[in-house]
Amino acid sequence: QVQLVQSGGGLVQPGGSLTLSCTAPGLILDYSGIGWFRQAPGKEREGITCDSTTDGSTYYADPVKGRFTFSRDNAKNTVYLQMNSLKPEDTAIYYCAAGPSINTVQAMCDNRRYEYHYWGQGTQVTVSS
Repeated sequence: QVQLVQSGGGLVQPGGSLTLSCTAPGLILDYSGIGWFRQAPGKEREGITCDSTTDGSTYYADPVKGRFTFSRDNAKNTVYLQMNSLKPEDTAIYYCAAGPSINTVQAMCDNRRYEYHYWGQGTQVTVSS
């Protein structure tokens, strides 16, 4: 069974930056739909950015729009989440996920509309002074 492998995360002060990485031994990410999700204590898991290779678009949820950036490095079979201007409310466990790409990229960030096949192990991001 394919397990996505995440790295990055940690403790950062408000206003700081972090980069999360996600790679997939045994799975080619070039043509996969990718999602980054997060789950804060006591809250449901939410999709924050999702990328569709079918229509070439990337969706960002409002709370992270303009601060977070999704990217891919196909040569390294790795995807990234660059997080800038971090806020305490960004504190959560972050997960990457991969699955068949679809045209409706926003649906890929909705747990009720799309089910990913593979998930990373999760990584803690804590934003605190």
